[in-house]
Amino acid sequence: MIDIHQSLPETGAVIADSTAAETTARSLWRDRNFLTFWTGQSMSQLGAQLGQLAFPVLAVSVLQASEFEVGVLNAAGLAAFLIIGLPAGAWVDRWLKRRTMIIADLARMAAMAAVPLLWWGGLLEIWHLYVISALVGTATLFFDVAYQSYVPLLVGSGHVTEANSKLESTAQVARIGGPAAGGALLTVVSAPLLFVGEAAGYLLSALFLARTRDSEERPAAADRRPLGTEIKEGLVFVVRHPLIRRIAACTAGMNFCGTLVFTLTPVLVLRDLGLGPQGVGLFMAAGAAGGLLGAVAATRLAARIGEGTVIPLCAVASSVFLVLVPVAAVVDQPAVSLVLLLISDFGFGFGVLVYNIMQLTMRQRVCPPRLLGRMNASIRFAVWGVMPLAAVASGILGEHIGLVPAISIGAACGLLAALPVLFSPLRGMRKLPDQVLGA
Repeated sequence: MIDIHQSLPETGAVIADSTAAETTARSLWRDRNFLTFWTGQSMSQLGAQLGQLAFPVLAVSVLQASEFEVGVLNAAGLAAFLIIGLPAGAWVDRWLKRRTMIIADLARMAAMAAVPLLWWGGLLEIWHLYVISALVGTATLFFDVAYQSYVPLLVGSGHVTEANSKLESTAQVARIGGPAAGGALLTVVSAPLLFVGEAAGYLLSALFLARTRDSEERPAAADRRPLGTEIKEGLVFVVRHPLIRRIAACTAGMNFCGTLVFTLTPVLVLRDLGLGPQGVGLFMAAGAAGGLLGAVAATRLAARIGEGTVIPLCAVASSVFLVLVPVAAVVDQPAVSLVLLLISDFGFGFGVLVYNIMQLTMRQRVCPPRLLGRMNASIRFAVWGVMPLAAVASGILGEHIGLVPAISIGAACGLLAALPVLFSPLRGMRKLPDQVLGA
């Protein structure tokens, strides 16, 4: 998610403009620096997907976690976005982005490596997973804010859409192969061992980032203002921008509703439908396959339908596909339920990826470089901050009114989440803006 707007450049902005001029003249396929960065992120994504499968399987199948405990586990991994999401953006704007990502990767590697060590020692309990998930989530917050601010600096504004598409394409390939490979591995190894693969992915990401080169310089300390003032500047930019505030409202709504549904989906697949870890892996892989197709098709769809129009269209489509999850939950035949779940996550993944690539590109275009970190953090605070609340709510609803009613509430509310972008200037917009619009 990102934006761009022309303003008075600082040191970092001048260097970014210089890098952009150089990079725009050549294809990213011939940019060895970008290819190094891309390779590292692809390996990191593959490892991360092993852990994405391992957490719910370990909690539900090994530690016998309840619906509420699954909700708390999911919330722990997202809590940092709500608690320190806003100051994180201001801090990242003061730091070197690549160094921040390397430190975050090494922190995530250490946290993930702790899981198999505790398991081998016979010490692993559910509260350990809460703590580890919270630590990984905190490091991920800083990594993601720096990452989204770093891409325009690395490739230049002329290649932002191409870079986002390439990065998301391989991320989706990893999301297809990772859960499928993880599900297959779980037939021969225990769930805690999958965390070794995720730790290795973060280590490789850090190593490739160390080999990536850029011209970024730390902003001068004299230019800093009080932390509260800098945070407010990022928030004001998001709230006053006529398109970004609608994007933030839609994404926050979709994330809240999606989290209500997907927090309990592993419990549905593992316990109610009895499809095992392989079923969870297939479900996740289907969503990733849809996402891969969406990442590849995003640019063509935008050219055919309109860069702005495709955003509300995909928001509505994603919400419709989400409704298939509670439908699958009430079907008597597990095989039919699995097919419906695969269709649901494939369609949801396709719509979300096209939506994300286009709204992210728009934000990267219209946000001044000096505000990228704070703008990204403000968006993340809004759209990810609702997710730990939704995860806890999902666990509570699942235990008190039942699994299927809780999932149904999330899916039904998802249809309302698209309204902020459906009734906005984005509908019918052929070309997204390249500079800030008046509030």
